[in-house]
Amino acid sequence: MAEEARPPKIDETPISPIERRNSLEKHLQTRPDMKDLKDRHILLDTKAAPSLQSAAQDLERQRATDSLKKGLEKRPEREELVEKNILPDSSAAPAIQGQQRELERHMRADSLEEKVKNRPKPEDLIKEGILQADEDPTKES
Repeated sequence: MAEEARPPKIDETPISPIERRNSLEKHLQTRPDMKDLKDRHILLDTKAAPSLQSAAQDLERQRATDSLKKGLEKRPEREELVEKNILPDSSAAPAIQGQQRELERHMRADSLEEKVKNRPKPEDLIKEGILQADEDPTKES
């Protein structure tokens, strides 16, 4: 049979009053000051009576909750943000939206490059009457 787990043995030897006083003094010397405890949110930084501190904290939390709810109610809908170009009009997952934007940018650049290659020559525009002969950009004035 396996041995049962025994709780660790507790040292119950008495401490002498001198050792106890020295230990207490040592701990009091390293005790953090009130400002440090308030900075670490261990003590509340308030001037309210201790019996009212809990109620004051609850009221502050409720005020913050109400403020957040009011802000969320005024929050514009997604469609409105897309119309104002604040949010991208994309149904892609957020993890790949950056790649999607990059692809769209490259596609626009390719399209523009293709259109520049196929644009009509100034002579053709003059023949069609779109440009006047004196508006030819290839001739120097």
